[in-house]
Amino acid sequence: MKLGRQFGWLWAAYSVSTLGTWLAFDAFAMIAVLVLHAGSAQVAVLDATGTAVGAVAAVPLGPWVEFRRKRPVMIAADLVRCAALLTLPAAYGLGVLGFGQLLAVSVVVAAADITFTAASGAHLKALVPPAGLLTATSRFESTTWTATVLGPPLGGAAAGLLGPLTTVAADAVSYLLSALGIRAIGADEARPERRPDVFRARDVLEGWRHILSSPELRPLFLNVLVVNALIMAGQPVLSVLMLGPLGFAPWQYGLAFAVPCLGGLLGSRLARPLATRYGRRRVLFASGVLRACWSVGLAFVGPGVPGLLVVMVVEAGLITSAGVFSPLYAAERLELTPADRVARTLAAWSVTSKATTAAVTALWGLLATLAGPRTALAVAGVLLLATPPLLGRPTGRPSPASVPPSPAAPPRSR
Repeated sequence: MKLGRQFGWLWAAYSVSTLGTWLAFDAFAMIAVLVLHAGSAQVAVLDATGTAVGAVAAVPLGPWVEFRRKRPVMIAADLVRCAALLTLPAAYGLGVLGFGQLLAVSVVVAAADITFTAASGAHLKALVPPAGLLTATSRFESTTWTATVLGPPLGGAAAGLLGPLTTVAADAVSYLLSALGIRAIGADEARPERRPDVFRARDVLEGWRHILSSPELRPLFLNVLVVNALIMAGQPVLSVLMLGPLGFAPWQYGLAFAVPCLGGLLGSRLARPLATRYGRRRVLFASGVLRACWSVGLAFVGPGVPGLLVVMVVEAGLITSAGVFSPLYAAERLELTPADRVARTLAAWSVTSKATTAAVTALWGLLATLAGPRTALAVAGVLLLATPPLLGRPTGRPSPASVPPSPAAPPRSR
């Protein structure tokens, strides 16, 4: 399905920033461990606190974004992330880089991430017809996994040769290029119906109200919230285990996560044909169950080639399942949300997800410190096995794409 030139520029902007992000895969953790000599607890605090404070700072941004044109917001978020990240190599070059600055940058980037996500989701819904949403989200997902395959090994090699600050600088440049791509979309963007200077307190809660009142969005929200938190909570623990006691080099660490991402690329390519053949909700449910079944294997990672193989097999299973699940759930979420509250819904979703992930990550850092990283990884894996019931039951409900768009939808960009 052809989605037009404007979508092409949006996709190009997304591609370059995603590649930059994956070049800098776990760069903050690497900087903390290899440059600042931090331990498990500090790495967990860095990841958790930066994300949590950024999420809290972003709470009022959902309604602020909702009633503004989205492209200028996206460009501003890209430029903020670029400027914040560039302060890290600058400070390192001057010999003044510290843990506090790393934490502050992570807060700014987290808040800008939420702002960009809310604006870009709303802009995508206005840019693409309802029948094209699954195609668009599948293309974004394929791009993500392609960047994930290429980025970590290249970034790991660059970090090994030139230091982890190199990949942070590359990520900063990618946000600048993304801003230029969004600017190139051109054409006038429809203005919101309500003036942006009219702010109502209840607008802050509208996103959560919509999610929790929807019998279809609510179970999806709870499942994604818990599963993402448990998966992400194990990453800092696994980083410290692999880069520390197990002695893996940065390039090996990157390779262990890059190769399995071919499964994510495969999954994202299969999502649309599988949904067409078996029904979106059934495929969404099946892939959601499968993605919870793999992480417990990370508790058995060891040194050398066998350890790398364990990580690759576990991550391949998880990522392939997620590659099918993610574009389906992204399209479902957009289609079940009225156009006049997409930004608030996506902001509420992101804020809650990041805050929950931050809290669970901090808890897992403490657990890893007290009981050891393997125990922390095993507990997360076992808890993930209990999450599929949160998805509810698969249904034969028609796809929202078959329902005519709401007459309240704003005019599309021309």
